[in-house]
Amino acid sequence: MKELFKKFSNTGILIIGDLMVDQYIWGKVKRISPEAPVPVVEVTSENLQLGGAANVANNVVALGGKVFIAGTIGQDDLGKLLMNKFTEKGFNTDGIVIDGERPTTVKTRVIAHSQQVVRFDKEVKSDISNSTLSLILEYVTSCLPKIKGIIISDYCKGLITKKLVKKIREVAGPGKFITVDPKMGHFDYYKGVDLITPNVNEATFGSGIDIINEETLIAAGKALMKKLQCKAVIITRGDEGMSLFEKNGKITHIPTCAREVYDVTGAGDTVIGTLTLSHAAGARLTDAAIIANHAAGIVVGDVGTSVASQRGILKSMKTCKLEIIKS
Repeated sequence: MKELFKKFSNTGILIIGDLMVDQYIWGKVKRISPEAPVPVVEVTSENLQLGGAANVANNVVALGGKVFIAGTIGQDDLGKLLMNKFTEKGFNTDGIVIDGERPTTVKTRVIAHSQQVVRFDKEVKSDISNSTLSLILEYVTSCLPKIKGIIISDYCKGLITKKLVKKIREVAGPGKFITVDPKMGHFDYYKGVDLITPNVNEATFGSGIDIINEETLIAAGKALMKKLQCKAVIITRGDEGMSLFEKNGKITHIPTCAREVYDVTGAGDTVIGTLTLSHAAGARLTDAAIIANHAAGIVVGDVGTSVASQRGILKSMKTCKLEIIKS
C-alpha cells in the first residue's frame, strides 16, 4: 500500500462534472414554530464545503493525486469562492468555464443535533451550451499527456450530456481509464466507458431489475455490463459494502467495516475518486475497490462532506479485516 501511495503524486486525474458548493447551517432545536408544525432551528454556525465534482477532486487531492478539473461556475460570489478553494488546493483550473447565465449550484443543508432537518438547492439544470462544451473538450485534449484517468461526475445539473461523454471517449481513446459516477436518467450516456459506480437504486433503474437479494444483484450487475459494454461495474450497497463485476465474469463482494454511520453525503464521491486514482496508479481493480471501500467507511463517520487520507486508509486496513467473497 505504501508503495502504491508513493505513485499517487505522479498520477494525474481529470475530473469533469457538476461543480457545486455544499453549505451547512448548524443549529439547535428547542421549540416548534407557532406559525406551522416545523422545528425552529437556532443557528450556531455555518460553513461552506466543496460539493459534487469539486468534492471528487477534493478526495483525489487529499490522497496525494494530481487534479485537473473541468466544469462550470456562475459569475457570482460562490463561483469566486470555488475558484479560490481550487487554487488553494493546487487544482489545475484551466478547464473551469464561467457562465453568466447559470448560477453556481449550491445545496444548503440545515442540521440540528447531528440530523439533517431540511435541504434546499439553488441551481439551473438545463444542458450546457455548445460553446461551453467546446471549451471543455479543448481542455480535455490539452490534459491527455498529463493524466492517467478521467472521472465523469454526473449530478444531473446540465454539464454531463450524451454528446459530451461521447466526445470525451473519442478524444481520450483507449489509453485512459474512464470512470463514471452515474445518475438515473442518464445511463444511455455512459456506453463504452471503462467503469461505472451506481448505488443500488441507480443500478435498479439502469438495469431494469429490482435489486432485492443477491440473485437480483448479480443479474443487475451483469445486465449493466452487457447494456453499457463497459469493462467493470461497481454497485455500492451502503452498509452492505460493494460488489465488483468484471468483464471476465468475476464477481467480488466487498463488505463494509462495522462503523457508526453519521452521514452518507459525498460517500460516492470518495468511492469514485479513490478507486480511479488507485487503479490509474497501478492497483488491480479488485484492490482499488477494496481501498475505495475503506475510504468510504471513513467518510461516512463524519457529518458533512469529508475526505479520507492515506494514513486513515492504512489504519482502517490494519484494524478492519474484510472477508472478501468471490463468485
